[in-house]
Amino acid sequence: MAKKNVAAPSINIGINDKDRKKIADGLSKLLADTYTLYLKTHNFHWNVTGPMFNTLHLMFEGQYNELALAVDLIAERIRALGYPAPGSYKEFAKLSSIPEADGVPNAQEMIAQLVAGQEAVTRTARSIFPTVDAAADEPTADLLTQRMQLHEKNAWMLRSLLEG
Repeated sequence: MAKKNVAAPSINIGINDKDRKKIADGLSKLLADTYTLYLKTHNFHWNVTGPMFNTLHLMFEGQYNELALAVDLIAERIRALGYPAPGSYKEFAKLSSIPEADGVPNAQEMIAQLVAGQEAVTRTARSIFPTVDAAADEPTADLLTQRMQLHEKNAWMLRSLLEG
């Protein structure tokens, strides 16, 4: 018996198509920033040297592991809104606000770049909030709140290493 092609039902979650698209586009930028920061943090974990090696190596590992989990949550939210999640370096490079590292910076520069990256992810998450709030998209608001809280804390902890 031939299999019938059945059209997927339209999405009716209480958020109109225009707002779902706008939110998914914002989350795609957040995903790109998060993945780019993940890659940068993992790179720095592998390549850090100097007197703070052990501290930074472990700190960076904790941060990149958390970022690896976060990209999945963000991508799944984009899918729940009915859109494909970006998933290539080419797409991420177009969407991300975080520059890649050139070469292997010293430990202090690594920390400074990661502070900037953590803050960039926070700004990207915050920029989506007006649309999310207007659409009463509580699941995305919850995700964004958790992401901002974590990235602000990480930026503070990294920034503290540069003081004094």
